[in-house]
Amino acid sequence: MSLEQNIMAHMKEAMKAKDEAALRGLRAIKAAILLAKTSGAGSEVTADDEIKLLQKLVKQRKDSLEIFQQQNRTDLAQKEEEEIAVIEKFLPKQLDAEELKTIIAGIIAETGAASPADMGKVMGVASKQLAGKADGKTISAVVKELLSK
Repeated sequence: MSLEQNIMAHMKEAMKAKDEAALRGLRAIKAAILLAKTSGAGSEVTADDEIKLLQKLVKQRKDSLEIFQQQNRTDLAQKEEEEIAVIEKFLPKQLDAEELKTIIAGIIAETGAASPADMGKVMGVASKQLAGKADGKTISAVVKELLSK
């Protein structure tokens, strides 16, 4: 079942249950999928594109959440948290810090990186290999930490 069909099924359930928070998050995903389909790229949205799309939606909401928390807008922050929870249900399981460090240490050894100057080389491989399993900001922080040792 494609992501779009999965979202539609969950939307029906959320409508029947009158779950406003879930419905908001699902509608955001549906809108992003439709936007990607009609963007003029001419190709079908692949599974990798769907994961990138979901990650982008989560990142946008986390950024908004941070701003709302700084401005003491708990009402808006709560809505963002609810939407993040709904969107993350459709993403692959995220790696924890230890798994991430192990994988990145292997990539560093594989690429022969030795200093922070080699960060770009490591990030290129790590970003492709860990797509959907960790966000770029976290990957970057771990790479920087391991290369500066």
